[in-house]
Amino acid sequence: MFSGKSTELIRRMRRYQHAQLKCLVVKSQIDDRYTNEALVSTHDRQMMKANPLRTLAEMGEEYLNYDVIGIDEGQFFSDLNTFCDQAANSGKIVIVAALDGTFERKPFQHVCNLIPQAESVTKLSAVCAICGSDAAFTRRLVSSTAVELVGGSESYQPVCRNCFTVPNKEDPIY
Repeated sequence: MFSGKSTELIRRMRRYQHAQLKCLVVKSQIDDRYTNEALVSTHDRQMMKANPLRTLAEMGEEYLNYDVIGIDEGQFFSDLNTFCDQAANSGKIVIVAALDGTFERKPFQHVCNLIPQAESVTKLSAVCAICGSDAAFTRRLVSSTAVELVGGSESYQPVCRNCFTVPNKEDPIY
């Protein structure tokens, strides 16, 4: 979290829009952190119109009318692999912004399974909220065992390996 995944998705989609390609952005219906509207929203409040969906299959064949499909918070879509493979095989450019792992550093399997299907993969890192190093991990700040818990800086913080494994005594890891 906080590495700029949604910001990068918006940047890439705007680039394709400037190239006059037809673009469709979708997001998970459960992600309502910054707005309840049909928008992808970044932590710094950049926004882009997006269709909120429970599953990617809800699109039906609508995606065939577009050149580029952007998917925000891909980890929330259980049918991510099937859809991305189908869309790419149909000649579509597919861009997925997603976490690859949980707050317990366990993989979001459907995201990780995309790697061998993808032409390219960009892994972004945040800045560790504790020491300022590159942060590849997410530390949960609230008590919940749910894997999918939507939240922002009130619920999560980016941390490096060292700060993930050696918790600050004032901030419990859940």
